[in-house]
Amino acid sequence: MPTERLIRIAIACCLGLLFAAVVAWWTIQQDQKRAALPVPAVVPGVTVGGPFALVDHTGAPVTSDTYAGKYRLMFFGFTYCPDICPTELQVMATALDRLPADTLAKVQPLFVSIDPGRDTPAAMAEYVAQFHPAIVGLTGTAEQVDATAKAFRVYAARAPGGDAESYLMDHSTYTYLMGPSGEFLTVFPRGTGAEEMAAAVAKFVAAGT
Repeated sequence: MPTERLIRIAIACCLGLLFAAVVAWWTIQQDQKRAALPVPAVVPGVTVGGPFALVDHTGAPVTSDTYAGKYRLMFFGFTYCPDICPTELQVMATALDRLPADTLAKVQPLFVSIDPGRDTPAAMAEYVAQFHPAIVGLTGTAEQVDATAKAFRVYAARAPGGDAESYLMDHSTYTYLMGPSGEFLTVFPRGTGAEEMAAAVAKFVAAGT
């Protein structure tokens, strides 16, 4: 094999190794940065959340002040949801079970309906009981639900098709973590694992954020 070709091969191998080393270094740096963050980055300047007035699954009126002092883990959905809502609520339930008892005591998980026409307090009570005893179901009038969804920047709309009883709802699929004063801490996108969610919640609670 000509010497020139050998040199080219050697240079190509060296460059390949150098590139691989750079990629590995960059990956490690990114992993370390992600490990230092308890959750995905929050978009600066975006206001999420605010005062709300709803009804819990026992039929009692509640407001955002009802949960003052608690970290609120909130998911918006509906009881007729065939897949996404039960999946995400199961993730939430599993995350709650992985929290130490003293941390769990500081967290209030909430399932907020975006389908008040069918999600009565009784329906919400039956639904949330399937996932975790700590989860509280919230519903209300159409106006109350719409106002709450708007405050949390939740997309919700009736899907085309279906009749008055069997229609579906299109909706955003984020789980929100709000602080003790109702401040927005972060959002967990659909697909976040229970272990990751539990670890993030625990870090926020431990930091007293």
